[in-house]
Amino acid sequence: MISTLLRTALTYLTILVATPPLALSVIVAGFAGQRDRPGSLADWVPRVWARIILAAAGVRVVVHGDEHRRGSTHIFVGNHVSWFDVFAMAAHLRWFKFVAKAELFRIPLFGPAMRVAGMIPIERQQQARARTSIHQAGAAIHAGASVILFPEGTRGRSYAPRPFKKGAFVLAIETQSPVVPVAIFGTIQIQPKGSVLIRPGRIDMHFLAPIETAGKSYGERDALAVEARVRIAECLQREHGVTDPAAKAGAPSIA
Repeated sequence: MISTLLRTALTYLTILVATPPLALSVIVAGFAGQRDRPGSLADWVPRVWARIILAAAGVRVVVHGDEHRRGSTHIFVGNHVSWFDVFAMAAHLRWFKFVAKAELFRIPLFGPAMRVAGMIPIERQQQARARTSIHQAGAAIHAGASVILFPEGTRGRSYAPRPFKKGAFVLAIETQSPVVPVAIFGTIQIQPKGSVLIRPGRIDMHFLAPIETAGKSYGERDALAVEARVRIAECLQREHGVTDPAAKAGAPSIA
């Protein structure tokens, strides 16, 4: 317990010390007219920030399916049980934009830096504003960036993916961008939902084969969401023994 408390304190202290200067550098670069592009501070800082936090927490990320995270613009969709899902994804992708809950953008300094870096706020309870967020994400994709979404909508308490919301898949069809399902395992042991304690550990992050959307229509969004969820659930069962209660019960795969 003592080591857990020390690790937790070190991680939060690292976040408090590292976040302000990194956030300020992004804001200053934006005001100075630096264009958001690969290799810019808007690309580099989020990745470095995430890697610093993972190192402080004593977390090692093992990437599987490396070939599927590279190449053209993608929409990455993953299961979501911990803040460390976010750090793991941010640390191992290039020129990405998270679609994140709007509350994060209200944090002083951190929120403005997220906006300058091109991250996209979403009001999950307001459909009209959520639609605006999808349009923003589409603009980021057309500019050449990848987009990261957690289609369950919020963190869960079990690795088995819950029903997926459709926004990510509407975006994929509208932009004709391939969807890369990402199965994440190990983050509950590091910091589960509702806990402030942080434990060192290993995260396995499986980038699965892209699901192509070229030629798909709006009417196929549900099938696309189901396919992405099924691929993640199958990977978690195959690689980590995670059962999918929804599949056994015949529960819906989409929300």
